[in-house]
Amino acid sequence: MAATLDLSIDQGADYSIIATLTDQNDALLDLNGYAARAEMRKHYSSTTKTIFTCAAQTPLTNGEIKMSLTYLQTALLVPGRYVYDLEIVANSVVTRVLEGVVVVRPGVTRETDTPTTDIYGTSLTP
Repeated sequence: MAATLDLSIDQGADYSIIATLTDQNDALLDLNGYAARAEMRKHYSSTTKTIFTCAAQTPLTNGEIKMSLTYLQTALLVPGRYVYDLEIVANSVVTRVLEGVVVVRPGVTRETDTPTTDIYGTSLTP
């Protein structure tokens, strides 16, 4: 069963979090041979998704996976509530290790190269 952790992301800002994974005996999980993937969606059945960059941190025996989004990715998000999960994959076996709710908080300041429409095509400028 996956652990639950709710996240808060600022629109238009870089975001990252490090998840520390343990096995059934509470020992740090050795991530050698594992891949990680994570996505967030407006709701569970949504076809539109935002993909987190996932990278195991060294040493791999520390069980740490960094999930991150760039400021350009977060600028495209519509403020509000989303759902996400983090999965690890080894030998074609997929395990969901973390899941929860993401709250995207609106931003005010925008750079000139920041997108002007969100992932649904709605204008981000008044």
